[in-house]
Amino acid sequence: MTVVQGMDLAEAAADGPAVVVLVAVDLEVAAASVAAVDLAVVASEVAEQVVAGKPCRFINLIQFKLSKTEFTVYKTLIRLSITGLILLVFVFSGKAQLTIRVTAIPGNTPPGSSIYLTGTLNNWDPKDASKVLTPIGSGLFQVVVNPPVGELKFKFTRGNWDTVEGDANGAYLPDRVFNYTGQAATINLSILSWEGQGGPSGTAAANVQILDNMFSVPELNRTRRVWIYLPPDYANSNKNYPVLYMQDAQNLFNVQTSFSGEWKVDESLNQLFSKGDYGCIVVGIDNGGQYRLDEYSPWLNSQYNAGGQGDEYVDFLVNTLKPYIDLYYRTLPGRLTTGVAGSSMGGLISMYAFSERQDIFSKAGIFSPAFWYSGNNAASHVASHPKQGAARVYFLAGADEENDGNQSNYVVDDMMEVINALSAAGFSNSEKQVHIASDGQHAEWFWAREFPAAYTWLFSNAVSTSQDDKFKNTLGIYPNPAGSWVYFTGIDDTETIEVRLYSSSGRLLQKTNITGKEPLWTGDLASGAYVLKARKKGSKWMVAKLIR
Repeated sequence: MTVVQGMDLAEAAADGPAVVVLVAVDLEVAAASVAAVDLAVVASEVAEQVVAGKPCRFINLIQFKLSKTEFTVYKTLIRLSITGLILLVFVFSGKAQLTIRVTAIPGNTPPGSSIYLTGTLNNWDPKDASKVLTPIGSGLFQVVVNPPVGELKFKFTRGNWDTVEGDANGAYLPDRVFNYTGQAATINLSILSWEGQGGPSGTAAANVQILDNMFSVPELNRTRRVWIYLPPDYANSNKNYPVLYMQDAQNLFNVQTSFSGEWKVDESLNQLFSKGDYGCIVVGIDNGGQYRLDEYSPWLNSQYNAGGQGDEYVDFLVNTLKPYIDLYYRTLPGRLTTGVAGSSMGGLISMYAFSERQDIFSKAGIFSPAFWYSGNNAASHVASHPKQGAARVYFLAGADEENDGNQSNYVVDDMMEVINALSAAGFSNSEKQVHIASDGQHAEWFWAREFPAAYTWLFSNAVSTSQDDKFKNTLGIYPNPAGSWVYFTGIDDTETIEVRLYSSSGRLLQKTNITGKEPLWTGDLASGAYVLKARKKGSKWMVAKLIR
């Protein structure tokens, strides 16, 4: 039922067959009339005259069956109308609705995800709140729509185009098409996959999840898909685990999302776990696509006119992503249990992150590093950052990195320069492991094959020594849960501290400087969990989970 006031009745009824009922009522009379005729509506004999623009001067009662809901709405409208003579027009459309029902969704759909219908009926809005599918039990979801008669094109998303549905292999799925006749209809469909996340034939293990398809990277004003691998016993134990942060996550876990093969990190770690390995959390960060060269190099390469955003990227790893992971997962957050790894350009930025932030990372896996991209900067940077504590750095390269059968290549030469720079910075030979494979090439299959050995060497002593590296950077705050203000403990009252407040998704909400005795205003925060960080000038960040 559609209520129409002050509009063209012919236009109102144009969508389909309709009964137009004109109501000119005095409130007391109308209420008595409705009660008297039981599911009747007051209608005018001269509706045609009104449509033609002629006045209505009298009313008659006619029988017209209404649904219970429509009858209730009708009476409510009368009661809420102002006293006096009013004109209401009810258009009862004969046009039926289309029910779109989803009977199956991919097994790797993140729990709690909302599924949206997008298409020609809403101008392809991927997150139209009026087109969200409603769970109806037994794993079914549906949405009821009123599309125009004709061809309807549509798809399903999880709220943005990065999470659009895919085909059975996780690849591009053409638009769905349905020819709507205007009659009531129900169509039952299955969502085969989410594009870029792999389908039933995807190779990601069950203990690999998409942490967030659009994790906030405030340091670069971007978002990024972030993956997380949890050890097989994570859900059934109270253990805390070392963490390895890895670059180019598209290639780590799932062949369906990779652009040149996958590392099989999940399969390798699951196998090692079955043989007695303690377990490790792996956080994989997708590369930035067109921004990959920019983010994976702190230095601008004039030939490629790219690079220079590596510092911001490392800040994201250290100041945004790691605090989030440490807050929401059972980690061993100290430096002796935290590592970083990557290949090619990912190897370059991983080496930089390790050297630059030795307070955070004590381990690095450097696979076929693209040190050539930075000229001499990588080696110079390493040499200028003296050793701060016990460390392990694993270097891997192939003798045939250029894949041309030539056994001499610049990848190995540049890598050796950085290894020598580590020695100059004070790192012992026992803290460096170098493997150059005669058949090794610049390829995922090579890195996948060598990953288990690298991981085992890097983390073999991580848990046993972690007790010597207890996490001391815990921020004291009260009250927590917070009211309108939150106060800090363990900070000199006269000292100025830098404070940052993040949402649970990692988005920077507030950045300010306060003195230790001053409270932080939290009165405008919505209920939920937040990450609060503070530090004195030149000191490490202290982290706390804030509940509002």
